[in-house]
Amino acid sequence: MALTWQDVVALATELPAVEESTWWRSPALKVGGKGFGRLRDEAEGGLALACDLDEKAALLASGDPAFYTTPHYDGYGYILIDLDKVDPEQLRELLDAAWWLTAPAKIRKQRAPQPD
Repeated sequence: MALTWQDVVALATELPAVEESTWWRSPALKVGGKGFGRLRDEAEGGLALACDLDEKAALLASGDPAFYTTPHYDGYGYILIDLDKVDPEQLRELLDAAWWLTAPAKIRKQRAPQPD
């Protein structure tokens, strides 16, 4: 089932202090005013989501067609996600990880410790 931006927003706003906003003139997700995901309107489209570089490498190496990058994102902690191909539960986990990477300390402290 292909996910829509509204599906992404619904999943993300289950997390504390997440708001729908704009970033680089496109729909975005922010926590504590800091962006961690945006719907790309460039030719390749997709969702750009904050991601640890090791996790990004693992996702790309997995061969899963839901995950890709472009030269613009090489070396940066963002993974590109095809919303037509990503598993909703995997996206939920990636949104949670992006939240932990981005949320200010004051907001992170309001949540239980990140699971290992």
